[in-house]
Amino acid sequence: MDDPYPSITLLVEISQVSTSYLLVNGLIFILLLLGSALVSGSEVAFFSLQHDDLKALKEDVDPNAQLVIKLVETPRKLLSTILILNNLINIGMVTLATFVTWSIFGTSASGLTLILVQTVGITFAIVFFGEIVPKVYANNARISFSLLMAKSLNFFSILLSPLSSFLMRTSNVIEKRIEKKGYSLSVDELHHALEMTSESTTEEEKDILKGIVNFGALSVKQVMQSRMDITAVDIDMTFHELMDKINKSGFSRIPVYSETIDHIQGILYIKDLLNHIEKEEDFNWQELIRKGFFVPENKKVDGLLKDFQKKRVHMAIVVDEYGGTSGLVTLEDLIEEIIGEINDEFDDGEDIKYQEIDPQTFIFEGKVSLNDFCKKLELDLNVFDEVKGESESLGGLLLELNNKLPKSGSKIYFENFEFTIIAVDTKKIKKVKVHIKDPEAKNINHNTD
Repeated sequence: MDDPYPSITLLVEISQVSTSYLLVNGLIFILLLLGSALVSGSEVAFFSLQHDDLKALKEDVDPNAQLVIKLVETPRKLLSTILILNNLINIGMVTLATFVTWSIFGTSASGLTLILVQTVGITFAIVFFGEIVPKVYANNARISFSLLMAKSLNFFSILLSPLSSFLMRTSNVIEKRIEKKGYSLSVDELHHALEMTSESTTEEEKDILKGIVNFGALSVKQVMQSRMDITAVDIDMTFHELMDKINKSGFSRIPVYSETIDHIQGILYIKDLLNHIEKEEDFNWQELIRKGFFVPENKKVDGLLKDFQKKRVHMAIVVDEYGGTSGLVTLEDLIEEIIGEINDEFDDGEDIKYQEIDPQTFIFEGKVSLNDFCKKLELDLNVFDEVKGESESLGGLLLELNNKLPKSGSKIYFENFEFTIIAVDTKKIKKVKVHIKDPEAKNINHNTD
């Protein structure tokens, strides 16, 4: 009866295998493992090349550098070549190991022997020496590794071209037949990914990237200047009254209304007045008014930016569902959502009026938008979404939380925020002290007193 487990008798069979046979096959296996390492490292090296790396390679006269650029210009073909080559090498190693195992232990060797030699030993060799080590090295030496492998990959790209082309065509057919599903990454997940970027990325660059991530999710209502902050002129003003208003405002474009701010007639460009500065008071400046651009409150800012580019305008009047004027948004407002505040010679240095008492206590005007409030305190832009209702200002949020106009000195709580009303009139909250009780606290129920 056959012994189902490896026994001492197998040592007799091992001794019958020649040393030269083991050396030759061992050398072949090591060469295949080296090839697998080089090919695996190539995948990381080529596909981690950055813009500056490619720019330097394009300027390099080294033929290998030009081959790298040639290969990178067809990424799908390059990836197919690498994957095919890597799998062929790995299959070759497994096949070689199988035959050598049979030669040593015999074809009737137990399954346990084959599992120990192939599954454990070969898998460890391929994963550690053929994948992990070369990819870690290639990530740190991507340019030199790419130059090293350029000629080899170019040769195999040509040699394996029929097979890689067939596989690419097949994958294209499958992609067209399968319903494409988009990524469902949240803004928080993208922010977390940005925080994990390399140390070479500065805080300013991270802030810009975060601004780009947030940009597509913002609505016009979140970034606009409210109607209370709009500087506009009455269409019935005399020319001298208009010039006095313009000189005090410092704006290059001013909305023009009839009777009330809800009836915007158009936009007056100050540059159109330059040739008429010396005109008399009866000058009909109304002829210079240009047609206004109106957008709804719920329009996304990325779509508005495209409209600005297409229509070649820098300002839009935001209207509510009833057609009344809700606010005003400019190209500068949109750009500031990405790169931060832009101050010119007419700005006071800080558009958002606030005072920092200590790292956890601040004083804000009630009219500040929730979007700007969150950015100043580096909060998640969606932190108040569940309780703000239709409000887009800090004062509006507090009215939603309190259900009535609070008195001066009242405190309103929400999660880890304590809002103290400093100034209030008969219509609105004018000034608020904000205290963050515990930056680490996440779940504090809101109430008022």
